[in-house]
Amino acid sequence: MALLELLRKHQGEPEADALREGLRWLAQQLMELEVSELVGAQRYERTETRKTYRNGYRSRPWDTRVGTIELRIPKLRQGSYFPSLLEPRRRAERALVAVVQEAYVQGVSTRKVDDLVRALGLDGISKSEVSRLCAELDERMERFRNRPLEGEYPYVWLDAKPIKVRQDHRVVNMAAVIAVGVKRTGEREVLGFDVGAAETYEFWLAFLRSLVARGLKGVRLVISDAHEGLKRAISEVLAGASWQRCRVHFMRNLLARVPKHAQPMVAALVRTIFAQPDLESAREQLEHVAANLDRRFPQAAALLRDAMEDVLAYMAFPTEHWRRIHSTNVLERLNRELARRCDVVGIFPNMAAAIRLLGALLEEQQDEWLVSRRYFSLESMAKIDACTSHEATRLHETEATLKVLAM
Repeated sequence: MALLELLRKHQGEPEADALREGLRWLAQQLMELEVSELVGAQRYERTETRKTYRNGYRSRPWDTRVGTIELRIPKLRQGSYFPSLLEPRRRAERALVAVVQEAYVQGVSTRKVDDLVRALGLDGISKSEVSRLCAELDERMERFRNRPLEGEYPYVWLDAKPIKVRQDHRVVNMAAVIAVGVKRTGEREVLGFDVGAAETYEFWLAFLRSLVARGLKGVRLVISDAHEGLKRAISEVLAGASWQRCRVHFMRNLLARVPKHAQPMVAALVRTIFAQPDLESAREQLEHVAANLDRRFPQAAALLRDAMEDVLAYMAFPTEHWRRIHSTNVLERLNRELARRCDVVGIFPNMAAAIRLLGALLEEQQDEWLVSRRYFSLESMAKIDACTSHEATRLHETEATLKVLAM
């Protein structure tokens, strides 16, 4: 009966409008049924089988053959929900197909890519069809890459992944860089991405400046590896932010200065530093560990002392966040997915193809983060200001004490 009423309501209107409204209504009803099944109860129903509660809606445009439809996707208080009708992995698959098609049409595909094209049923595809699909995807990716960044992002992770791109009739190594941030409200967000000639200071500088130009602000801590060009760019563009050297990368660098047979022992010693309850205790333990390593492994001890402030920077922030801000592991799953898709292509036919596929994957990840739980709670995010101001006061007092002793 509700569907009949809907059709009568739009009777006499253009056919496309009636179809669009009918499809919107049907999609909305399907989502409500799926959410009711996840919740274990109908709206306003009291039952012992209830698992969670609804928590409002979020809007999302849905591109269909009858036009763009604005959907209201239900949110849950606990857990996440993504409508099955939206096919969350469809966008990246289209981008992957577009990249493979382009490589095939331009005659640069390897036998592996050629076999994949045939498996996808793309024999005889025209250049015009490839151009049309690529143009459609490129326009969407540019909107995603250049969207304004709103609000403050106290935490920012930066990482790079090597890829191969065909350029000027030769294959060159390039770097795909990614920035992920956490907003004041605790949600993760893909801030930006780009592809450049190398992981150089100039490339990182331009990338970070583009993020700031789009609205990146309020950064308190940047987490990355110890690439010299990246460190310099961070200090210039994100002045006032602390830098956390990825603990995982640091441990690899440290153990590389130790003979293989002694690595388990040294690793166990160093881990005692990170097990300390506060920053001051960690500094004391680091000095103690370095003193123990001085005689047998002086290079490792020197690296440990040099990296003290950088590798312990995360301890100046709320303890609830330590597990997730001491390294770039937040990007690990994302990088695995990017590697899996990029390995299918092997060599990208051009830089635009690389940006197209990376953008589609990252936009999908962004969608999944929007409907998942907060990365950090609102209560713990509210502690950031208190922690950083306390650390600033302590540093100021230490500097004043050192000046008095020097007199």
